[in-house]
Amino acid sequence: MPNLIPVLFYTSDFSRQPQEPESPSEQATVSPPSQAFTTSDPWVILSPIERSIKNKIEAVGTPLKDWDISINYGIKTGFNEAFIIDGKKKDELIAADPKSAEIIRPILRGRDIKRYGYEFVDLYLITTFPSLKIDIEKFPAVKAHLLSFGHDRLKQTGEQGARKKTNNQWFETQDSITYWEDFYKQKIVWGEISDSAKFAFDGDGNFLLNTIFFMVGGNLKYLLALLNSNLGEWLFHQTGTTTGGGTNRWLKYTLEQFLAKEPMDQEREKIEKQTDVVTHSPTQENISTLDRLIYELYGLSTEEQEYLDLRQNSF
Repeated sequence: MPNLIPVLFYTSDFSRQPQEPESPSEQATVSPPSQAFTTSDPWVILSPIERSIKNKIEAVGTPLKDWDISINYGIKTGFNEAFIIDGKKKDELIAADPKSAEIIRPILRGRDIKRYGYEFVDLYLITTFPSLKIDIEKFPAVKAHLLSFGHDRLKQTGEQGARKKTNNQWFETQDSITYWEDFYKQKIVWGEISDSAKFAFDGDGNFLLNTIFFMVGGNLKYLLALLNSNLGEWLFHQTGTTTGGGTNRWLKYTLEQFLAKEPMDQEREKIEKQTDVVTHSPTQENISTLDRLIYELYGLSTEEQEYLDLRQNSF
């Protein structure tokens, strides 16, 4: 068996190599112990202070896939021009047939999601999901609107000029959306592609386009704070995937790996209270106060906190 050669690489599940800014905190750290290539796992070079932060997160964190939550993506229509309407068209359809209101819901797009909030731009979705088994003849105004785009364009046969082949009817959305009831629940929402953490809380029952992921379940305000925090964003930059241009992709499987500490009641209440403050007034001072609470939750030292603050400015 060949001898193993000691090196200064740290074996981990991380897949990206962070750029390390020069800082007094790093200069004060000692050299890491030697380690050998003994596994085929992905690895990156971690500074001593980064390794210390990672160890503290792993010591207390539980992956979100093991929490009482569910993550799904938004709605794929296959032809947004027909199924997404503005407020004016919504009012026209309801005026023509009041029953139309039963299958029209407010919708958010990825670009509408901000950190701790979202911007509603008066857009609505015609919710003819296959899972609802809607009789389109009961909604004549909506039927006429959809047919104005042409039956051949809406049919789901995979033919040229039509939507991709499915077993769904011409007036239905492309995906079945069996989890449609979750859109009415309180949820955390975020866009798939973003250069920074932009998670928001939605308690208004908005439906979501397929460029958005959303989470339902327990402890949502607590988890919202963790996901939006400096510590959370640093962790995503180590474990997440990126687009060709280097922008993060906040995908379901990445979120499921997020290591969230299961808090004591007092810890959760304190963080949720400050999360409410930030949601209503997202000033830098209020956000920094929340970041401090999360640093303390994971037991980070003053030096480690300062390091993450510096890194946040470089993201």
